[in-house]
Amino acid sequence: MAQQPSPCRCPWVDLAKADYVAYHDQEWGVPIYDDRRLFEFLVLEAAQAGLSWYTVLRKRDHYCRAFADFDPARVAQYTEADIATLLQNPGIIRHRQKILAAITNAQRFLDVRAAFGSFAAYIWRFVDHTSIVHTLRTLQDYPATSPESDALSKDLRQRGFKFVGSTICYAHMQATGMVNDHTIDCFRRQQIIDGYTNTTPSGGMGPFSLPARGHPVACPALPEAISQPFSHRRGAQSQARSRIRGLRVMF
Repeated sequence: MAQQPSPCRCPWVDLAKADYVAYHDQEWGVPIYDDRRLFEFLVLEAAQAGLSWYTVLRKRDHYCRAFADFDPARVAQYTEADIATLLQNPGIIRHRQKILAAITNAQRFLDVRAAFGSFAAYIWRFVDHTSIVHTLRTLQDYPATSPESDALSKDLRQRGFKFVGSTICYAHMQATGMVNDHTIDCFRRQQIIDGYTNTTPSGGMGPFSLPARGHPVACPALPEAISQPFSHRRGAQSQARSRIRGLRVMF
């Protein structure tokens, strides 16, 4: 039986790292509306600051245990004794300011949830409750920030959140599906677009359901995979926008 060709993936994926490939294939860019998962990515993205995403991804299970299964109500109550314990935990990045930021952000997260009903209702407002679909072809096309991430960063900082610069916010938006930054030849791009089928109470596109996978088109040869944080790579991109089938598509 002939071996099926490998599907084409985004050029930032290091194919030698199975866990990185799985993250790309199963999670990255899928819209998230669950508050606990949104808090998880706030913690992880803040921990990533100055590091590669893969460094944090490998520690994800340790972070889950260290930060109470990413329950913001429990993390918000962490004490100095808990901080001391975390600083001795080799499974996470032992950076005091990042640990303090996770606790502070949990407290502010609860404030936002109380004000808006859910953190999801708050954060999805910054993209009008609709995933933005970018038209990207190469690594150089990936933006590091956007007007939406600038606005989100400014608002989060005004509310007292820490480690929420625009670059970190944009990476968070990529991870949680607020933007779909899969390249146009990546097999996941259209799958995620096809999953924009349900609607949320606020009128946005609802939870993603993985469509059946056919036989993906073979990917052309790519340059050596790069595993540095892709959200740090700036690229030229026009700001023209159009509405296509309810999607915000940026060219």
